[in-house]
Amino acid sequence: MKDTLLTDRQMEVLRMRKQGLTQQAIAERLGTSKANICIIEKSAHENIRRAKETLEFVRTLDASLLCTLQKGSDLMDASKRIYAEAAPSHIKIRYDSLTLINRIISQVPEKVKGRQILDDIPAYLNEDGEIYFG
Repeated sequence: MKDTLLTDRQMEVLRMRKQGLTQQAIAERLGTSKANICIIEKSAHENIRRAKETLEFVRTLDASLLCTLQKGSDLMDASKRIYAEAAPSHIKIRYDSLTLINRIISQVPEKVKGRQILDDIPAYLNEDGEIYFG
C-alpha cells in the first residue's frame, strides 16, 4: 500500500494480530524474532495514535472549543450540556441527543465505559453545527 503511515510489514503484523495470532506465531511465520514483532507492532500503534491526533487537529481547525465533558460524569447528561453551552452562540447543533452520544462513543471510545466518562472529553463546535470530540 502506498502513502500510508504504516509500513507494509506493520500492516501485515497488525492483520495477523487481528486474526488472533500471537507475536510468537507471527515471528515464526515471518522468520524473525518475537522481540522484532513486538517492536513492529508497537511502532505501528504509535503511528496510528499520531495519525489519530493529527486527524483530530484537522477536524477541529474550523471549530472552537465548546465545552469539556468532565471525567466521572454521566454520558447521558452530555447532550444536555452540549446544547446548553451552544445556545448562546445561536448555532444549531446538527444532531439529536442519541446521535451525539453515539458520536462521542465512536470518536473517543477509550474515554467512555458504559455510561461513565473515563477522561475529560473536549467538545468542539463549528459554525455549521458540526460537533467533534477529542
